[in-house]
Amino acid sequence: MSNKTKAKKYKLKTHKSTAKRFKVTGSGKLVRTRGPKSHLRRKKSARTRNELSKMQEVKGAKVQQRIHRLAPYIEQYGTSSSKRGGGKKR
Repeated sequence: MSNKTKAKKYKLKTHKSTAKRFKVTGSGKLVRTRGPKSHLRRKKSARTRNELSKMQEVKGAKVQQRIHRLAPYIEQYGTSSSKRGGGKKR
């Protein structure tokens, strides 16, 4: 046996709110939800509400780099807690 030991790789912590707000599509793009969907919804037109419900692609390399740093395992695992078996059981 050699005296050399392998360097231990540490797990990176995921920023949970970032992991819940962003998703990765099948082609690898980062997408996010749109802004004020639920607040004062009756005043907004149907067209505006429909546009706000669509996912928006994240543009900008610096922003994508920041998201990947906050949620390093976003590609490997789904963002929904129900897939991992978490959450409240009823």
